[in-house]
Order: sequence, then C-alpha cells, then structure tokens
Amino acid sequence: MTPVYRTLGMLAAAVCLSACGGTPMQVRPAWLDDLIDELEATPVANPPAEVVRRVYDAGVYYYLPPRCCDIWSNLYSAEGTLVCHPDGGITGSGDGNCPELGALVSEEVVWQDPRG
Repeated sequence: MTPVYRTLGMLAAAVCLSACGGTPMQVRPAWLDDLIDELEATPVANPPAEVVRRVYDAGVYYYLPPRCCDIWSNLYSAEGTLVCHPDGGITGSGDGNCPELGALVSEEVVWQDPRG
C-alpha cells in the first residue's frame, strides 16, 4: 500500500469513528454505550445531551453536562460509577461531593445526541 493510500485509509477510519460517536484513539466502554442508549430513548434535550471524556491528574472520567435549569450534571468514573454532580442544581454548584481530581489535562466530546 502506498503512503498516500495508507494515509487516506487512516483518515477514513478516523472520520468513521468520529461519525459513529467514537474517537480514533479511544474506544467507548460498554457501560457508556448503555448510558447513550438510555439518553437516546428520552426526548431530545435543549441543549442536546453530550458526553465528554475528561482526563484529570486523578484519571479518566466521563461528564454528562446538565440539560436544563436546576438539573445536576453527572460525573462518572472510567468504570461507570456515578462519582458526583459537579455542577447544576438549584445553586448551579452541584452537590458539593466531588473529590479533588487535580488539573484537567484534556477533554473531548465522545458523543453528542445526533437528533438535536
């Protein structure tokens, strides 16, 4: 395979993974696919629901932003355990139970509701 075709093949794979809600560097855990199925079974939120993969000094977490007023966001561990509600709610400050995670190293949207 020539370098040009190899590059085009890699680009096509990246586009497919991105369009399918994944990323070329990461594979979604099974629990996250289940959560996405649940979100897609509910009416479209405004703004549309999304899941953000966040890497902190403490590790990898998945963030589901609040969908509307007075609704808490959710922060899940890499294993799918609900860790806390970092923001949202009546005060906008979440539940106050989030552990210290250190600096945010990176974040990327791994899924966004395609209906909205």
